Amino acid sequence: MKRHTIEPRPGWQQTVEEQGVIYPLTRYPDGSLRPYWDESAYYSFTLPEVEALEDVVAELHALCLDAAAHIVAHDRFADLGITDPRLVDLIAESWRRRRELPSIYGRFDLRYDGVGPATMLEYNADTPTSLVEAASAQWFWMEDRFPGADQWNSLHERLVAAWERQAPLLPPGPVHFAHSDGDELGEDLMTVAYLRETAEQAGLETAALSVEQVGWDRLAGRFVDDRLRFIRSCFKLYPWEWLATDRFGPYVLDTLDNGGGTGTTCWIEPAWKMLLSNKALLAILWELNPGHPNLLPAYLDGPRELAEHTGYVAKPLLGREGAGVTVHEPGAPPVVRDDEVCCYQQLAPLPDVDGNRVVLGAWVVDGEAAGLGIRESAGLITDEYARFVPHVIPG
Repeated sequence: MKRHTIEPRPGWQQTVEEQGVIYPLTRYPDGSLRPYWDESAYYSFTLPEVEALEDVVAELHALCLDAAAHIVAHDRFADLGITDPRLVDLIAESWRRRRELPSIYGRFDLRYDGVGPATMLEYNADTPTSLVEAASAQWFWMEDRFPGADQWNSLHERLVAAWERQAPLLPPGPVHFAHSDGDELGEDLMTVAYLRETAEQAGLETAALSVEQVGWDRLAGRFVDDRLRFIRSCFKLYPWEWLATDRFGPYVLDTLDNGGGTGTTCWIEPAWKMLLSNKALLAILWELNPGHPNLLPAYLDGPRELAEHTGYVAKPLLGREGAGVTVHEPGAPPVVRDDEVCCYQQLAPLPDVDGNRVVLGAWVVDGEAAGLGIRESAGLITDEYARFVPHVIPG
């Protein structure tokens, strides 16, 4: 793995906006605009490196599924902060019927320095973004700048194939694709629009709406769209913990299609993905696989030995984009946070490559490794100011 600097293409901003990255700039606290899509640099990987990373992703995904099975079998839901008995039952039923339920994609965040083994930082298996830039924009960038190169990127083909394979699991009628109007940047909107495009290429009928446009027909006891059509299936870029607890939450649980012919609305991703998008998963993985080379020590009851020996990161169980994460250097007094339930994971500082902290986003589509997106940040936490940087596998 190497980082290279390069001159951006003339008119790069208009180019990537036309390819769906309508959020190429980030506004910083001082009011300045700086590139989010950053093609002033790129990373190169050897083919053996990529093949090894694919194996790591396959291994981690399998471990996560084993951990989900453990959570259900041993009723560990409280460790995830899931205490509503009805929601627990529905998640457990979703897990048991998972082969009857459509599930499309997820993204591992990995620490990798090109020398030691890649290690898992977390798994967003419910509402991952940065998909448009990973699947589309960086592929077109490579074709422009390095037409003889390759890329760890079969995202588009695999997404279309996933919809094709799982189409028989879907109820009749259009698949609705929903984002939140609260998305000011347009990232959620374009992620959903891109996924809708892959579903249409797979031959599915689709419809678009925002979560805020989802209606409730009291007479029919069904969710409806803005044209009063029943919503029989819906891909939502809206976290399950919000969907299940907002004011329509009881209706979501009442009508959940969990396979087996029950319920009236099939939500994608399915409810069992809540088991994989919760940071408590990190602690359960370490408990079940202590010493695994692709995992970092993590605990739920406090930092334990990490406080003295390695330092640790306290991660809220449901945090996103680095929100609420605190970094504690080794030797500092251990702190068990009382403001929010956290997972305490070993501090493994992101590699510093030419002054940039890099994290690999490894995509999983339909259960298989499918591609890579790279983000850089100035500090140890990959937050909303991170930059997306493309990559190649030289020919």
